[in-house]
Amino acid sequence: MKKVLRIVLFLLLLVVVAVVGFVSYISVRGIPKYSTEPVNLQVEVTPEKVAQGAKIAAVQCMVCHRGSDSKLSGKKMTEIPPEFGTIYSANITQSKTSGIGNWTDGEIYYLLRTGVKPDGQFIPIYMPKFPHLSESDIESVIAYLRSDRPEVQPSEIAKVPSEPSFLTKFLCYVAFKKIPLHDGPIEEPDTNNLVAYGKYLVTGRYDCYPCHSADFKKVDMANPEKSEGFCGGGNTLITMNGNQIFTPNITSDEKTGLGNWTEEDFKNALINSKSKNGKPLRNPMLPYNGLTDLEVTAMWKYLQSIPKIANTVDRQWDKEDL
Repeated sequence: MKKVLRIVLFLLLLVVVAVVGFVSYISVRGIPKYSTEPVNLQVEVTPEKVAQGAKIAAVQCMVCHRGSDSKLSGKKMTEIPPEFGTIYSANITQSKTSGIGNWTDGEIYYLLRTGVKPDGQFIPIYMPKFPHLSESDIESVIAYLRSDRPEVQPSEIAKVPSEPSFLTKFLCYVAFKKIPLHDGPIEEPDTNNLVAYGKYLVTGRYDCYPCHSADFKKVDMANPEKSEGFCGGGNTLITMNGNQIFTPNITSDEKTGLGNWTEEDFKNALINSKSKNGKPLRNPMLPYNGLTDLEVTAMWKYLQSIPKIANTVDRQWDKEDL
């Protein structure tokens, strides 16, 4: 009996040592680095591309990167739940010392596709990756960053180093890893196929699903529709007041989602930031008044086509400053 007990205790000790060793390794090594692949790309900066890039950036970049100087100089990302750590967005202006002024078009492209910077450093879940964005759209974003728009002109505000939590570091080894660069160009779907076009907008151009699925920790950026609770809501965000809110269910479930909404209700929410009940939507959701009627209709058609999820989300209307 004593021999068996010694064996059990020894095995438990091995487990404890292994766990402590693993935790120490993750804590010390931090966010992983990857080898990079050169991308030979030179984007032509045209007014059309800049305009399209600015439209995408208004949804994808401005909220996180607009700094105190009104440029894309970075800021503390207070909307990120504290379980991920204390996170600061990067300076992505044209500054050669503090921003991305020395990056090539190919390096920007590679980061947007894979999540890996030129030095090999991986950026965790708090930065969206765009493996599904069309070549035209991703080139438009790069053209916008290279343009003469005032918000991307050089800012010398230095990035404050982020302090990712152990959870964030751990997830970078087991769940959120570098997204492989795709084979061949990604084409935008035919706009006559509204469901396919809507899928592209929700999972690619405007990236709605990470916030509106169940949990950032279980988002699948490589295969968005495999994310847990895809578009069923319940994910945690932090408002400007520092209060916790949960994202709404945007599937067509009649009781807990948008099943009783009309397309006009949906449009009013996107364009005017007003819910069906007339109450204003809260930060970090912003009015996306640059969307076209075609885009709104396509997104609506797609959301109507995906599986319904019954998920009652506490929206806390009476507990929260609007």
